[in-house]
Amino acid sequence: MDLGINGKVVVVMASSKGLGKATALEFAKEGATVIISSRNQQALDATATEIKEASGNQQVFSHVCDVSKEPDIQELFQFVTDQFGRIDVLINNTGGPKAGGFDAVEDADWYKAFDQNLLSYIRASRAVLPYMKEQQFGRIINISSSSVKEVIDGLILSNTFRAGMVGFSKTLAREVAGDNIMVNMVGPGRIATDRVAELDQIAADAQDVPIEQIVEKSKASIPAGRYGEPAEFAKVIVFLASAANSYLTGQSLVVEGGSLKAL
Repeated sequence: MDLGINGKVVVVMASSKGLGKATALEFAKEGATVIISSRNQQALDATATEIKEASGNQQVFSHVCDVSKEPDIQELFQFVTDQFGRIDVLINNTGGPKAGGFDAVEDADWYKAFDQNLLSYIRASRAVLPYMKEQQFGRIINISSSSVKEVIDGLILSNTFRAGMVGFSKTLAREVAGDNIMVNMVGPGRIATDRVAELDQIAADAQDVPIEQIVEKSKASIPAGRYGEPAEFAKVIVFLASAANSYLTGQSLVVEGGSLKAL
């Protein structure tokens, strides 16, 4: 299948590691021009070099961007349009918000999670849509969480703002579908990333058990019997962001090995 990605300009937010990095690598393998971003230039440089070596694609560029700061987002997309003149694909991504239940989070945590995990997606989408509308082509993928389908105990901030992201994504998808712009959400289940390792360690500490016990119990709850690999998650995103996806929009998908029981 020709995904129609070769030569497309793809921006992947928060992509120096984890799911963002895996996603950028898969786009590079397909021949896209890939722009990665994060808050740390040194980490970005190392990631860009790694992606170039792994993909054989030298069209990998980086720009520092703190997604919680509007000026940083504006500067990132000004850089992209100045350098490449277009934006075909936006992958919205950011780190997960602070873990904890209702009593563990304060007003400052709510404000930070709103800025980082919802408003940043809105701002980045606002920045790219004029170019996508002019081109009559665009793909926006919002990386979220399995909590869009089934709330996760002890993650009240994620449960709240991921739900808001569903409403935003669905509404925007309906507004821009006529311009050949597809907007979808993809959430990870138990994917082997630093974030999942962090949550497993939090659970282990809370239960005063070895982390290996938490991991084995978690794997046993997944019909596939294992954690997913970041590359498996990224391949789903690449398809949704490609020209091969010409009609699927406004959807919230979860890559989770069959673990969710919700319909």
